[in-house]
Amino acid sequence: MKITDIEVFVLGDPKPDQPVDMSRIDGLAFVRIHTDEGITGLSEIFAVPPGVARAVLDGPTSLFGRLLIGEDPIHPERLWQKLYNSMLHGNRHGWAIICMGAVDVALWDIFGKSVGRPVYELLGGSTRSNHQITDEAQRHTVTPYCTIVSDRWDRESVLHEQVERVVRLRELGYRAFKIEPLNQPDETIIELTRRTRAAIGKDNILCVDVGYLWNDVGSAARVINQLAEFDILFFETPLPVDAVAAYGSLTRQTSVPIAMGEHTTTRWEFLEMIEQGGIQVVQPYMTTCGGLTEAKRIVEMARAHGVLVCPGNWSTAALGMATIHLAAYSPITPIFESAPAAVYWSPLRKALEELAAPVVNGVVHFPTSPGIGLDLPEELIRHFLVAPSL
Repeated sequence: MKITDIEVFVLGDPKPDQPVDMSRIDGLAFVRIHTDEGITGLSEIFAVPPGVARAVLDGPTSLFGRLLIGEDPIHPERLWQKLYNSMLHGNRHGWAIICMGAVDVALWDIFGKSVGRPVYELLGGSTRSNHQITDEAQRHTVTPYCTIVSDRWDRESVLHEQVERVVRLRELGYRAFKIEPLNQPDETIIELTRRTRAAIGKDNILCVDVGYLWNDVGSAARVINQLAEFDILFFETPLPVDAVAAYGSLTRQTSVPIAMGEHTTTRWEFLEMIEQGGIQVVQPYMTTCGGLTEAKRIVEMARAHGVLVCPGNWSTAALGMATIHLAAYSPITPIFESAPAAVYWSPLRKALEELAAPVVNGVVHFPTSPGIGLDLPEELIRHFLVAPSL
């Protein structure tokens, strides 16, 4: 089998007639890899400007296209190393790694389709130890946590809208939630956490994310320690994304697990945050971190350090399907992030979620379809296609 072409296309929501929530997608790039046997592989490319994605991936003259076209797509790890080595004297982080991560996901999709197996089985299968199973369902399901944001960011809107969305999703059967009191004073963060715990009860998972709110460790520790009574699984991104020493100081001052990693690329950046920052929950995005190949390495590294991997995904079910395969493989992934379309406006998110593995009673069963398990109908692509000028 040989790679014959790589194409990039961009999908987005229609322009709304009135203000909408943060779920709207202006332009999300996708990559599709073609082979001479008619098998294709697909991935979204989260958080990379479409023009950059085209320059790196679209066609035989693109940065990576010239290295991939004509190659045997199997094995993805071999091609991951080829692309990474090509950047040793260039940009080994940022957008280039995210584009490489999208290629890697698409290659795993091709690999799975070519042998008729779901990708998680090719990663190593479910690796949960029998003596660590507390519920028989853990052998064949994974659990999404719902990220909750507000439409408006005044105190009353944050308290009302986020709890209301949590309650609606709880009624739909979801079992894990992450609230986001962004840009809020301390008392609002504490009150939203209190109200949400009361709304979901003691048996459901609760996490909190403040989106890099504080610059000083003292402020962060003071608030986070007050939240310990609400039994939160993790507190996400309290400090600036690259403040390794500050994270190290904070994690020594609180018993609440601190999480980060949505913008982190490659295992090396995660290793620094684990060893020097004391991070106890890492959150790789399947394309941002460098693809499923690198995500698997991050799981093994985190496992050796006694750290949880709770993959992030404030994007669509296309990225979510890749995330499910890592969660099915990983023995240290109790939950993975999702932005359920049921409580958000975006028509594109809704359309993609309908194609993905369903959430039933708060869990997702391991995929059974070959590859990643999500292909886009041409009708959907035409409906949401964004002009190349963007």
